[in-house]
Amino acid sequence: MTEHPADPPADQRWNRRRLRSNNEWLLLERLRTAGPASRAQLARDTGLSKPTVSAALAALEQVGLAREAGTVVPERGRTAVLYEADPTAGYVLGVDIGRAWLRLAVADLAGTVVAREDVPNNGRSGSAVAESVLAAAERVTAAAGLRRGDIVEAVVGAPGVFDERTGRVRYAVNLPGWGRSGLVAGMREGLGTSLTLHNDANLAAIGEYACGAGRDSRLFVYILIGTGLGMGVVADGELFRGAHGAAGEIGFLPLLTHPMPPAGPAPVQGAALRGTLEDAVSGEAVVRGARELGMTGPQPLTAKRVFEAAREGEPAAVAAVRQEGERLAHVVAAVSSVLDPDLVVLGGGVGHSADLLLQTVQDTLHLLTPLRPRVAPSELGDDAVLLGAITTALRSARPKVFESHNADHATT
Repeated sequence: MTEHPADPPADQRWNRRRLRSNNEWLLLERLRTAGPASRAQLARDTGLSKPTVSAALAALEQVGLAREAGTVVPERGRTAVLYEADPTAGYVLGVDIGRAWLRLAVADLAGTVVAREDVPNNGRSGSAVAESVLAAAERVTAAAGLRRGDIVEAVVGAPGVFDERTGRVRYAVNLPGWGRSGLVAGMREGLGTSLTLHNDANLAAIGEYACGAGRDSRLFVYILIGTGLGMGVVADGELFRGAHGAAGEIGFLPLLTHPMPPAGPAPVQGAALRGTLEDAVSGEAVVRGARELGMTGPQPLTAKRVFEAAREGEPAAVAAVRQEGERLAHVVAAVSSVLDPDLVVLGGGVGHSADLLLQTVQDTLHLLTPLRPRVAPSELGDDAVLLGAITTALRSARPKVFESHNADHATT
């Protein structure tokens, strides 16, 4: 590029563009987090001059990142125009892949869900599940009145830990075939947008921190008890993943009361290991315990039926639920001794009946340890993973949309 004598040096022009960009981002985040505001209010809140605020707002309006949101008449002075971050500047897709259900939602940049679809997970292989996700994503995007290219970021929650290096999901013992290489890459290609896969318990923890019981906690733990057993840890608002992304895979903790596995070939990576904590605490453990305690019935036993029977006072079901509460207390005691959380949230399918478990968990904790964090049920229920996926997608999408619009503006 040829420089004219009147032009400032290139690095100085770049610094000015960077400063304008920083000011625009500062205003946009203020509008997003605190709501609509006038130019004068924005100047007071950010410390920027009124001319700087006016110029930045004009630029944000021009590229579709901010818009007028009405007017306000102060007690003194002229009517002021209010501005807000434009939530329609981009959209994200959240996906929750569970053993029984697929849950998908499209949200705008304000986090408002504009379309949602929950469908049974009938896939009997990893490929079939991935195809079902892509088909549902197409439908929910269309239901939102959007095209595929309008989705800026997609986040998928599923059992296991995704290894970016190998492209495989490890430890997804309750979702057959989910560890096959290429599944995540195939979904990314099928959606035609940026896609990341995260552990479902981790996303549930993020969702609960952003929208549920974990709000304002310094360090809280989300324990997902369903088909399997998982845990997410959020410290000061940030997810703790561990060195290899497997932090929270407490289902693989060995039980000291269970004999050592017989000597022989090492199990296939990610294969289910009998005698693990998951085998003692998951929904299947509730069913197995109820059956061993003599509970029968005309229909196949499920954890849901056991908890329903416990509410009605059936002795075997009550005993099975008490046993589950005692075992959960051991989990909480172990987690507390390592992490010292201020809150432990119980979620997942078994977590739906946390009201039947809490007293036993608390009573048993008093016998096990002096470390007794507050234990509470999930406030989000089945939506925890999905909302965590949306929250995580928004964290990436917002700066990505800003940079994209800013780059377009710089070239015009």
